[in-house]
Amino acid sequence: MSNFINRKQNIKGIGGLKFIDSEKAVPIILMLIASVSILTSIGIVLTLLVDASHFFREVPFREIFSTKLAPLKENPSFGFLPLIAGTFVTSAIAMVVAIPIGLTAAMYLSEFSSPSRRRILKPMIEVLAGIPTIVYGFFAYSFVTPLLMKVIPGLEPKNALSAGLVMGVMIIPLVTSLSEDAMSAVPDSMREGALALGSTRLEVTLKVVIPAAISGIVASFVLAISRAIGETMIVAIASGSTKNFTLDFTQPMQTMTGYIVEFTSGDVGIGTGYYSLYAVGLILFTFTLIMNLLANYITKKYRKGY
Repeated sequence: MSNFINRKQNIKGIGGLKFIDSEKAVPIILMLIASVSILTSIGIVLTLLVDASHFFREVPFREIFSTKLAPLKENPSFGFLPLIAGTFVTSAIAMVVAIPIGLTAAMYLSEFSSPSRRRILKPMIEVLAGIPTIVYGFFAYSFVTPLLMKVIPGLEPKNALSAGLVMGVMIIPLVTSLSEDAMSAVPDSMREGALALGSTRLEVTLKVVIPAAISGIVASFVLAISRAIGETMIVAIASGSTKNFTLDFTQPMQTMTGYIVEFTSGDVGIGTGYYSLYAVGLILFTFTLIMNLLANYITKKYRKGY
């Protein structure tokens, strides 16, 4: 009998050791899985820095701020201001569309719609985020541009306006969803107090809910801007590939992402032109990184706990 008890205790002890070992292994495994995204980010940054350094060794840094971009000529020039201007113009047009519509939709979903209606409308709005961007690009080129050409004289078949408008429609779900989440997090006691003082629902929304949720709302704007800056297929199809420095949105313009798509779609040998892709990618990465850091700063600085 005593031998049986001892054998049972030994088996239990072995099982306990196995259990303890698995408990120690689980955090290590989870840490390795979580580190994949960090290692990927580090790899991307190192790739951009190493390959962009080849470009900056051959091209003076001041040249990238010139307005002449001709990477394939016999005497190439690498002024990236036309690309930066194109990116700025299309992103600005997109935000002019996305911010008012997205914020208004968020106000309605959070403050005016019934729960049953919200459950139907919010998924319908978020469906826009699931449409492939290349579909948006063809929609801008084949439908929006011909429609705008009937309204705006002199509008080019490829232009920044139609690309910016469709980009704005694409990022509406981002603004709406994040803003609505921030507004829904505001305690009902604040709304009830304002209503008890005689405020209308619109006044409560504009003067109580939005100020209380401003950190989340502004963060959604900043994240939407960074999404617009990094958009590729819409601008590649609808905005054109003209490398002239202009702010006229009726003309074709090329963005930084459009330049990368155009250059990589051909047979480009290793050289300064090839490494210019990484220089543009590094500038684009810097812009989006700044926008995301700004969003995090705003969220932390103006976040209110309830």
